[in-house]
Amino acid sequence: MRTRYGLSPWVHRLPATKRPTFPRARGVIAADVVIVGGGLTGCATAHLCAAAGLSTVLLDAGRIGQAGSGRSAGLLLPDPGPPFREVVARHGLRHARRVFQAWEAAAKEAPALLRRARVVCGLEPRRSLVVAWPGDERDLKKEHSARETAGLSATWLTGSQVARQTRLDAVAGIGTARAASIDPYRACLGLLARASKRRLRVFERSTARAITAGQTGVEIATERATITAEHVVVATGSATAEFAPLQRHFTARETYLVLTEPLSVPMRRTALPPSVSIGDTAVPPHRFDRIAEHRVLIRGAAQAATAERVRPAVRVQRTGQLMYEFLTMY
Repeated sequence: MRTRYGLSPWVHRLPATKRPTFPRARGVIAADVVIVGGGLTGCATAHLCAAAGLSTVLLDAGRIGQAGSGRSAGLLLPDPGPPFREVVARHGLRHARRVFQAWEAAAKEAPALLRRARVVCGLEPRRSLVVAWPGDERDLKKEHSARETAGLSATWLTGSQVARQTRLDAVAGIGTARAASIDPYRACLGLLARASKRRLRVFERSTARAITAGQTGVEIATERATITAEHVVVATGSATAEFAPLQRHFTARETYLVLTEPLSVPMRRTALPPSVSIGDTAVPPHRFDRIAEHRVLIRGAAQAATAERVRPAVRVQRTGQLMYEFLTMY
């Protein structure tokens, strides 16, 4: 597996000759449902729609599985990331509980779907923990109480329990529902390969330039095709131009990832255990996971999106910072 700045380990661990290519959308196409966005969410939706007998079209502006999903940490986590108390403060208890319950259910259903479809994607279970550093224990205790009161999975861990499970010198932790680790690129390709060929058509390099809703359905225009359907599912991960009124509710941020070289045998005994996915209370937070070949994948250093011209230099700085922070923890 190559480790180079800007390269996705998931995509590049699969030889170029084995990465499938799909045609551009051309002409007039009719379908029951069109899915815009060929990441993990879009591929899973396409698989389920085709399995249900719906004629399905999947569109991606670039290459299937090689954008956000192919550059993710490859984790199926039981919560959306922000603290539950923060989501309650912004959106109210009822909506926050609904979001967290849906995320927890998805963390159980997604691995089940991959197993049923016999998708080979390195699926491995994880215990998901959030640990507190000195000074953060009180806030984490409030987070635990809020989750427990709302009926969400939340097990309080003392400092000694955290040390046994993570080998970290954290002062406390919360154990949440089960998580899983996957190769997200292989998961995307596997779901599409298992979908009914008669019911699913996949098109790459086909940007949805306009989505027009009518009384009888929707029309999606790409550069070279017009697609009509009864329904459209937008799975792009952010509000695109068709949803201009929603864009003001989103702020673009960047999260960085570092993949280490394989750990030596002595390092494996003292560093991150392979069965645990660890988040923490740092600002911005970290997430640590052991993946294939005894490597550690570190996610964090999130910040506001940077301009394209400075991104290479920022990538070097932020990933170097992540590696340094990881070394100080172990």
